[in-house]
Amino acid sequence: MRLDRYLSEACGITRSNAKKALHRGDVTVDGVVIKKGDTQITNQAVSIDGQLLASPAARYLLLHKPAGYISATQDDAHPCVLRLLPAELHRGLQCAGRLDVDTTGLLLLTDDGKWSHRLRAPKRACPKVYQVDLIEPLAPAVAQQFAKGLELHNEDKPTLPATLEQLTPTRVLLTIQEGKYHQVKRMFAAVGNHVVALHRLQVGDIVLDESLAPGEWRHLTEQEVASI
Repeated sequence: MRLDRYLSEACGITRSNAKKALHRGDVTVDGVVIKKGDTQITNQAVSIDGQLLASPAARYLLLHKPAGYISATQDDAHPCVLRLLPAELHRGLQCAGRLDVDTTGLLLLTDDGKWSHRLRAPKRACPKVYQVDLIEPLAPAVAQQFAKGLELHNEDKPTLPATLEQLTPTRVLLTIQEGKYHQVKRMFAAVGNHVVALHRLQVGDIVLDESLAPGEWRHLTEQEVASI
């Protein structure tokens, strides 16, 4: 985290006032006066006017995303998911992974960049479970095709093995291990079908809280945070 942001969050002051304190030489990091706001802080001891600051606690949120909201902090065409959260939580929050504007379900938000990176890292292959409604009944061979991996347009490599569980002729549970652009929709398009509704139920061991209505949110538990 940048030092000026750290000061802003730990002291409850604006970024501008944090920079003024830096320029005055009021801030030390491990006992050394630091004046550059872009200095990166991890576990160092930061003091202002000789007073040691408590590290601002990272925040981890689970949101039941409704349709019509974009998974971003700013957009000109659609309302952003941050509108669904109290204004005092907005500072520094980013979406840890994305959902399309018309996709609903589990969305994670945090200001912990390392945690977000672990969640999204391709090598980690964090499983994601979706409920998918299709325009046509599922063809018999599709589950086997998904398990082998599909070649998608403009992709160099096939998708990682995915698991399909059929619930009704046109509704399935799909578990994938990656998050390519519009991946679920493109996978079904590749086998001649079309997704009419998409709802994310789970990321890793974190499951969408059934008590949350669309647009509602809660903080993650310590166990959920530690699972990533």
